[in-house]
Amino acid sequence: MNASPYTWFEPFGVTPALIREVLAAATQYGADDADLYFEHTTATSVSLSDRKVNRAYTSVDLGCGVRVVVGDQVGYAYTEDLSRDSLLRAARTAAQIARGGKITAPVDASPARLPDHYPVDRAWHDVDVADRVPLLRAWESRAFDADPRIERVQVYLGDADKHVLIVRADGRMVADYRPMTRAGLSCVALDDGQREGGSYNLAARDGLTYYTAERQERLVDEAVRSAIRALSASPPPAGELPVVMAAGSSGILLHEAIGHGMEADFNRKNISIYADKLGKRIAPTQVSICDDGTLPHARGSLNTDDEGEDVENTVLVEDGVLKSYLHDRISARHYGVNPTGSGRRESFRHPVLPRMRSTYMRSGPHDPQEIIQSVQRGIYCESFSNGQVHIGAGDFAFYVREGYLIEDGKLTRPVKDVNLIGNGPAVLETIEMVGNDMKIDEGGWTCGKDGQSVPVSQGMPTIKVGKLSVGGRS
Repeated sequence: MNASPYTWFEPFGVTPALIREVLAAATQYGADDADLYFEHTTATSVSLSDRKVNRAYTSVDLGCGVRVVVGDQVGYAYTEDLSRDSLLRAARTAAQIARGGKITAPVDASPARLPDHYPVDRAWHDVDVADRVPLLRAWESRAFDADPRIERVQVYLGDADKHVLIVRADGRMVADYRPMTRAGLSCVALDDGQREGGSYNLAARDGLTYYTAERQERLVDEAVRSAIRALSASPPPAGELPVVMAAGSSGILLHEAIGHGMEADFNRKNISIYADKLGKRIAPTQVSICDDGTLPHARGSLNTDDEGEDVENTVLVEDGVLKSYLHDRISARHYGVNPTGSGRRESFRHPVLPRMRSTYMRSGPHDPQEIIQSVQRGIYCESFSNGQVHIGAGDFAFYVREGYLIEDGKLTRPVKDVNLIGNGPAVLETIEMVGNDMKIDEGGWTCGKDGQSVPVSQGMPTIKVGKLSVGGRS
């Protein structure tokens, strides 16, 4: 990137003088905290089906969110027009909603130096559609050539350039360029009248060079393997069984059933089951869980959070003991701790919430084969799909897209249509073995909360849970 992210919004008329004026309007009735969040996003998506480009579009989004905080009260307004009048109108609206804090003049801001966890050599807005389409055609051809039973293939490639500028009333100013890309392939296999589907996707905060030959091959081969494997899969036995969760995408269960309960707003409001568990043991000693915003090129990584705070690797659970929640600035003030760089928002239209970034369990002492061999009869879960979670109690139901039956310590027949039903805190307590193979899943995961969606990453080593309710065939 040649242009400084701090000058990106100048062509839209955003000057230091205008920023000072808007912040002054936002804090005119007093504020404990206030910030401006400018955002400019250009996104492109191209998809291919039936050997034809069936969709291609580019969208542009531009605007600013104004936030005023007084205690736990938040005044928020946004505008898609960066003119002086529109920005001042948004600032005055936010000030009217939250008023009564201490009245102090905004501090002049100066650019802060940030780390770069996702450098790129070419921004996506410099990549032509003509550079994208050949990739998709090659992926489609490889899938058809992989197996004669593949009868249909769909591929897509999406990417985005997001520029943000965050200026706070306390003088903190940060700017960030946030690239994002995601590619996916889905296919249908037909054999003797039976049709089954398979898919795979890749995602990262990276540029076009992310798609190395090895990654492109894996994208196609894993989708084809999934479809062909499903042709011979059958429902598993139902009941309470030991469950082994594979490294990587099993992190979705960690994210949904456990991670949300560690976001500080749920605990501050006494919604989470972990609200009174700080400093207490909630898992076996071999379990440690982190939420990291600094992993290179990870989909969930950030150079700064959406409040302008530094990001970090937050240790949530260490050796089984709950050490920290995930904090934005509001919850950090409530608990008297430092923010963890977890304040996130979907766009300038949304207020900040404490959110996960890249959530994973650290590796443990066991070899993955040793874990599988310890199970006489159970289920091996390889990849997950959708699920439902009750944040307060941690109860969950997850759909396992791919798995295997474990018999006498060996993976035997493939299974499908598997539902896991359980309780997140209970799962933590009943983890019996943790593998030494922690892997961050490379898929394009998106987390939803309070109507907002943000990109995240997640990971897991192979683990063994002593007992889970498995929904399958009786």
